[in-house]
Amino acid sequence: MKKCLLDLHREDFDALAEKLGQPKYRAGQIYSAVFSGLQIDEITNISKQLREKLKEEYVANPVTIYKKFESKDGTLKYALKLQDDEIIECVVLSYKYGRTICLSTQVGCRMGCAFCASGLNGLIRNLSSGEILGEILAVNRDISGGATEREITNIVLMGSGEPLDNYENVTDFLRKVTSPDTLGISQRNISLSTCGLVPKIKQLADDGFSITLTISLHAPNDETRKQIMKVANAYDLKSLIDATKYYFKKTGRRVVFEYAMISGVNDSFEHAKQLAKLVSGYPTHINLIPLNSVKEKNLIATNKKQIYAFKDKLEEYGASASIRRSLGADIEGACGQLRNKLLKNS
Repeated sequence: MKKCLLDLHREDFDALAEKLGQPKYRAGQIYSAVFSGLQIDEITNISKQLREKLKEEYVANPVTIYKKFESKDGTLKYALKLQDDEIIECVVLSYKYGRTICLSTQVGCRMGCAFCASGLNGLIRNLSSGEILGEILAVNRDISGGATEREITNIVLMGSGEPLDNYENVTDFLRKVTSPDTLGISQRNISLSTCGLVPKIKQLADDGFSITLTISLHAPNDETRKQIMKVANAYDLKSLIDATKYYFKKTGRRVVFEYAMISGVNDSFEHAKQLAKLVSGYPTHINLIPLNSVKEKNLIATNKKQIYAFKDKLEEYGASASIRRSLGADIEGACGQLRNKLLKNS
């Protein structure tokens, strides 16, 4: 498998140019081209001989579009192929303010949450920072029709995988994608969704990141959370909430809690009361999610009427809450569903 140029940093390109016997300015040319989304053969301001040398050892973007699906609501879902033929997914949602891409950070997942399709086959491997960035560049190019136009305005790290379980590569990606030399996307336009790896949440704050932190909570007490999320056996809710408060104090950013509504499991008014109390005392928001159906999981979604009643009860107890708009249901919007189907049929 060839090395990925998107995995390199700016100073690495200087070393690469020297290794290839090229003047230093070539490093800047190659760096700018690769991080704008060009493949090696498309870097026309360097010689064909140099392009051939690069291709012997490197690939620019290791991510290619395998299949694309478009929902009737405009949502796009991509199955993306990596160099080792593994398949990952990402989803693009269109809003008035721009396009948001939901990125995968791992092939599969080892968190084993009861409602999620991403971990049905366990964790296969981590994605490198270049592969994560490559998702954006490949999809942006497909939407815009070129490598230089910027269609993606917002990023959510909540595709397949647990981002904080791949901490070094994910944070390396964040540094690259926010750099003014590359895509220059503001940290305020980036969200990271985690099931709650407490030490990594604190490290994220200590390492100077101020992206929006989104917690996959899904239960207001430890007993219920342990039934549906394995991570709850390692980190109880007190330690998780303490970590989010630490993140808020370090960054000043409101914390968002995701809450998938599961019939008979976490959707009673008593659950609403416990949830509102749990996240009170600092700036938070609860995002209620109609459960995506995953046939292997045998969980039933809360009906629409009860979800709205649950939201009203949360607001009655003083919590900020909203219901996520369901997008892409007709193209299997739940993470992991498409990948598993493609692998079974291949």
